[in-house]
Amino acid sequence: MKKINLFIIFLFSFIYMEVVYKLLIGNPIFRMSFLNMVLFLIPFALFLSLFTNLFKNKTVNKTIFYILIGLIGFWFSAQYVVKSYFDFTLSLSDFQVADQIGEFAGKAVMETVKRLPGIILFFVPLIVSLLGRNYLHFKQNSFKKSLVILAMTLGFYGLYLLGLNIDKDKSYSPHALYYDINDVSLNMENFGVLNSFVIDVKRAIFGFEEKIVLNGSLNHDEDKSSEPIVYDYNNLDIDFDSLISGEANNQVKQIHEYMKNDKGTLQNEYTGFFKDKNLILFMAESFNEIAVSKDLTPTLYKLVNNGFVFTNFYTPTIYSTIGGEFQELTGLYAQSTSILSKFRSGNIAFPQGVATKFKENNYQTYAYHNNSYRFQDRNKYLESLGFDNFKACYNGLETLINCKEWPQSDVAMIEKTYTDYINDDKFMVFYASVSGHATYTFAANAQARKHREEYEKFNLPYSEGPASYIAAQMELDKALETLIQKLSEAGKLDNTVIALVGDHYPYELTIEEINEVSSYPKDDKVLVNKSNFILWNNQMDPIKVDKVGSEIDVIPTIYNAFGIKYDSRLFIGKDILSTEGGLAMFADRSWASDKGIYYAAKRQFVPVEGEENDPQYVTTVNQIVNNKITMSKLIIDNNYYSKVFK
Repeated sequence: MKKINLFIIFLFSFIYMEVVYKLLIGNPIFRMSFLNMVLFLIPFALFLSLFTNLFKNKTVNKTIFYILIGLIGFWFSAQYVVKSYFDFTLSLSDFQVADQIGEFAGKAVMETVKRLPGIILFFVPLIVSLLGRNYLHFKQNSFKKSLVILAMTLGFYGLYLLGLNIDKDKSYSPHALYYDINDVSLNMENFGVLNSFVIDVKRAIFGFEEKIVLNGSLNHDEDKSSEPIVYDYNNLDIDFDSLISGEANNQVKQIHEYMKNDKGTLQNEYTGFFKDKNLILFMAESFNEIAVSKDLTPTLYKLVNNGFVFTNFYTPTIYSTIGGEFQELTGLYAQSTSILSKFRSGNIAFPQGVATKFKENNYQTYAYHNNSYRFQDRNKYLESLGFDNFKACYNGLETLINCKEWPQSDVAMIEKTYTDYINDDKFMVFYASVSGHATYTFAANAQARKHREEYEKFNLPYSEGPASYIAAQMELDKALETLIQKLSEAGKLDNTVIALVGDHYPYELTIEEINEVSSYPKDDKVLVNKSNFILWNNQMDPIKVDKVGSEIDVIPTIYNAFGIKYDSRLFIGKDILSTEGGLAMFADRSWASDKGIYYAAKRQFVPVEGEENDPQYVTTVNQIVNNKITMSKLIIDNNYYSKVFK
């Protein structure tokens, strides 16, 4: 009986695994990108078959084949688990923050076990190959046959490269992704798992830089009020021309030129609105708008619907908690785990860091977290942002609260820390909460159990996932209630601003579970990230803000509202209260603006009511998004702020 060529086994195994992956994560399979995927898999399978028929000893060839097919099955499995749970795609650089998963090793094992049926599917080719090993061709190829296979490999690879030219001029086309844009998530959507991996390896070895094209702006500099007021820009006196002329590093020079080209954002009627008031800033674990309820979380409801009421705010979920906190505290986009790793080192200079700027304005600054002080190196990067009073579990807070329950209590953190600052003349406080953290079951979540009886009084029809999530967020609500009470008792409430933003949506919940609670149907790309930004003071009337904003806009918005002198050009995020057009960017380069939502993987723009589908506008915003993402990376990679503020 004629034995089966290993090329056939590789090719059908790879197509099978790619299709299974797409089905498991709920992505469409058959569209133009599927053709690109197959055109790549043919030469890839040919190359591996050449390698596995290379040796005279058939046992060696067998061993290489089974190792390869097993490792590829493992990589698909890893991508599936990470994508379905953490909602991001693995790249080689992600192993720089592998400790984030390691900190929750038990949970990672549970999530893997839950997905075991899907994982097994990726090892079906290995199992079938082992069972049918006697029917496979492991004999060494002749030199002539090897040359033919090599020529076929190169020929089909050339055909694949030609196929990239289809729609090459469109934003995020396969051609643009292959030659111009470095986005693993979009590569996975368009090319598949294996091609994305090969592209990732190539760029890791040889490097890759995206081009900056300064051909558009969202600036709306004109004041449109009936009685125009001339405002200054929120900029410092920085001589970018001198910086450019004196810079030898091309990347740094490129950043200087980008910053010079950016006008910055104008001051506005809210500049100094909170001047000299105290600030308590929260990063609330997994906080999302679905947790806000007049009955269940009345304090959150009060803060969301009073103060500044941001109706189009997003918390883009990029690399879990570390991505959200990076975006909130730096005003930069969490482009990759490589920049998050550098941020975590504490060696990146942030002269405009939030604690540093408030200290310059005579504030005492504090930071607290009710989980481990070492998690994600929070103790290091908070110091780089100017915090020199950071207290968390195992560097002091463990003597005050129960650090062994999971997740820990936000109420306890507030009750045991407010006395540190409540008597200061001016204070700025950062709280990184943890009570809303997964897992979302009453059995596994201490805070959900704590509030279960109170939650169940309302007889809501939600399944256990969203029910326990809301119950856990009730702890955050009680913590805010406690904080407001303590501020009021000390006579500090009227002079204190509370700001709060989530780090990401509760991605352990499925989109179906989220939509059980949501007042409108959310998609799993953009609208799932829609949330609230609390910016509240007891003395103000509600001010509605319809402009789009996201986590990276938080610090510039706060600086303007507190009248803090800063340079708006040096932040990728912008003051939401300014006249600049709003923009929120998501993990796969989808975006939301004041004119609509763009889904990058589908290359589809959905305008808001009253706006037109303008292709030129979409092209311009796509380039702006690419520029902002690239700049965020270059700023961290080059420790850029240390070169501006020498």
